Amino acid sequence: MKTELIIRSNSSDIDFALLRDGKLIELNNETSDNKFSVGDIFLAKIGKVLTGLNAAFVNVGYPKDGFLHYHDLGAQVNSLNAFIKKVSTGKYKEFTLKNFRKEEDINKDGSINNVLKTGQNLLVQIVKEPISTKGPRLSSELSIAGRYLVLVPFSNRVSVSQKIADPKEKERLKRLAKSIKPKGFGVILRTVAEGKKVAELDKDLQNSLNRWKTMCKSIPNTNTPAKILSELNRASSILRDVMNESFTSIVTNDETLKVEIKEYLQEIYPEKEKIVKLHRSETPIFEKYGIERQIKTSFGKTVSMSKGAYLVIEHTEALHVIDVNSGNRSNKAGSQEDTALEVNLISATEIARQLQLRDMGGIIVVDFIDMHKAENRNKLYQHLKEQMALDRTKHKILPPSKFGLVQITRQRVRPELSIKTTEANPNKNGEVEAPIVLLDKIEADLEKYMSNSNTKKVQLHVHPFIAAYLTKGVNSIRFKWYLKHKKWITIIPRDAYTYLYYRFKSVKTK
Repeated sequence: MKTELIIRSNSSDIDFALLRDGKLIELNNETSDNKFSVGDIFLAKIGKVLTGLNAAFVNVGYPKDGFLHYHDLGAQVNSLNAFIKKVSTGKYKEFTLKNFRKEEDINKDGSINNVLKTGQNLLVQIVKEPISTKGPRLSSELSIAGRYLVLVPFSNRVSVSQKIADPKEKERLKRLAKSIKPKGFGVILRTVAEGKKVAELDKDLQNSLNRWKTMCKSIPNTNTPAKILSELNRASSILRDVMNESFTSIVTNDETLKVEIKEYLQEIYPEKEKIVKLHRSETPIFEKYGIERQIKTSFGKTVSMSKGAYLVIEHTEALHVIDVNSGNRSNKAGSQEDTALEVNLISATEIARQLQLRDMGGIIVVDFIDMHKAENRNKLYQHLKEQMALDRTKHKILPPSKFGLVQITRQRVRPELSIKTTEANPNKNGEVEAPIVLLDKIEADLEKYMSNSNTKKVQLHVHPFIAAYLTKGVNSIRFKWYLKHKKWITIIPRDAYTYLYYRFKSVKTK
């Protein structure tokens, strides 16, 4: 398995594409104005406390107040409240919690109005980003994620990821964590901690501890509401969470970003530092790696697969529905049951990719093609679980029902990624100009460029269909331009362009 991270940076935002064996499996966007990301910690002000919902609305600076339920307070919220009061004075500077006297844990079935009061300040962490008309979902059970472990203030618990199956390794990691864990903090060991030495774990823990101390120092001078600790940028968080031996390249078109990624890899995975590269080709980075084309073919209502099969993905207010269709494929299988199994297995692989790519959350119902044999239904179930095992988002899959339906729940932490794949008609009257007129326009613009004697090299960026037409054959239109202007025109196909859009670039006018 080969994994690549392709990062496209422009003036206002950064796009991250994660490829597995050349196939797009995750697409993220980070904008400069996104101030409410999962993992961010805010010093917030409690608004309305609603005993009926056993929850409170919290002002974190978003137009809609965040939602904090009693069960998301954390058992140690009284200790957190006492700590904030002490630190806010500016006189208490024992941020390590070594000598901090913890308060009694709250009752798990208690009432929120016994814990929080309107107008008080509280440290909260975003666990679900604002979606649609809803504000962010919050928790006051804080955690600071590192590469190998998660630091949990005011807790003494040490736990290990359930994905680590070996009981001896679990016990070893627990023993190491207890030996380095500072007093007043709990530790959760992540899956990537498997096989790591105590020095690596301790270095990661100290990094998280330093972030906690830096955050605490800022509390006395902060006016609520305000963000006081940011989650890592998307590039760093992706690398922190998924970086492993399968990564073969990390490519970006931004020199500064390349340096930042290299520095981060020196901390978490120094042997992989050499795979970071700068994209220098004239072809745009997402087109060079076939990402633009995959985006256009992966985000529509209908998703095509191999052997003629396809998915239909529908979204409702309550859930997502995916229908599996065999299409008009030729049947080389021995029976209808074999055909159904083959299509279902192909579909399960694509569905796992689609859920991760679109970041679909909530309830997902998949209507697979009916199979009568229990062993085939089990094969499908096991295959889907294997494909979903690579998904970092929490999820649960139920076995196929008698009707062939598979129900999946997937945690929703940020808005679903939706990309429009249809293109608007270039003209409002519903008619498209004749292609020959487009060529006249291109040639007229080319004349302007060529009339400038300083122009040394010209590129023409066009839709792939137009590019193919201009370069077809030995005696192509481009060759005729060369004979006329005595200069070679470099034609670059652009998957992102609409049919009638084109653009010239020259060395002079970069």
